[in-house]
Amino acid sequence: MKAKNCLIFGGSGQIGSFLIRKLTKNNFKVTVVTRNTHQKGLKIKTQANAGYIDIVEANIFEEEKIEKLFREADYCINLVGILYEKKRGNTFDNIHTIFPTLLSKLCKKYNLKKFIHISALGINEAIDSKYAISKLEGEKNILENFSKSIILRPSIVFSNSDTFSTQFMTLLSRLPIFPLYYSGKTKFMPIHCSDLTDIIYYIISKGSDAQIIECVGPETFTFKEILVILLNLINKKRLLVPFPLSIARLSAKLFELLPKPLLTEDQLKLLKYDNITSGKYKTNSDIGLPSKLYFKDEVKKYSYMWKDGGEFSTEKYNFEDKEKIKKLKSN
Repeated sequence: MKAKNCLIFGGSGQIGSFLIRKLTKNNFKVTVVTRNTHQKGLKIKTQANAGYIDIVEANIFEEEKIEKLFREADYCINLVGILYEKKRGNTFDNIHTIFPTLLSKLCKKYNLKKFIHISALGINEAIDSKYAISKLEGEKNILENFSKSIILRPSIVFSNSDTFSTQFMTLLSRLPIFPLYYSGKTKFMPIHCSDLTDIIYYIISKGSDAQIIECVGPETFTFKEILVILLNLINKKRLLVPFPLSIARLSAKLFELLPKPLLTEDQLKLLKYDNITSGKYKTNSDIGLPSKLYFKDEVKKYSYMWKDGGEFSTEKYNFEDKEKIKKLKSN
């Protein structure tokens, strides 16, 4: 039987790496579109079973090149997204609205079985955020253009290759004081990348009648609680200081000057709103896929890199190993 072909945009990131492994392991053929095959091609290839992956170099403005890929595709999965805007076309409007709108039209034109689009949780309330507005507009266009579309709205996605837990552990290991925006009260429901890719795979292989699914982990934390967990995991003590909004805005403006901003004014606006289930849409639990992986348990597996001693930290080893180390030191 001919393998089904999944066309993936944004496959070189955290979610893409997990998803490529999952799909090719289960005999799906994958075509991954990336902007730079020289920079990202090797990383993408090593995630897949041999013979089940093709890599195509294209950017979001090469419409003719992108359209040709749809002729052989059964499913389209869009993982492309940005947290802050850059020059050269990397704007929220281009990435979150115009590009997914194009993909949904091509899905309809070539009668694909399913279009899965990764959006974000909590965007309905964040009407003062350019990020949220662009995401909502993209979702609206997708659902209007292609009835077989499913939009996934995950909370924070974490793993050992994320830009969330790893980045915060890096900052917490270096900074003596850490700012709390909105007093650290914003709520999140972090979902492990493996759980999210299980949801995507389920939708491809089994289907779902829901058009919007909120994807969340099994626990709810405030931002401050997440920081405390990370500090405990890396054995650090830091002063967590609530920042007045005026100072927070000033710091965001300064951070925006960096090549990879730690915080932008738009992200500061997003932090006002909880990143949890709304009660308006189905969740991954409602479709029979509750998240299995817990935040603290999973981050603990790779947090040793931020402890004193890094990968050689004795915290990495079990009790018997520690006893052996003590004996070696005493000899």
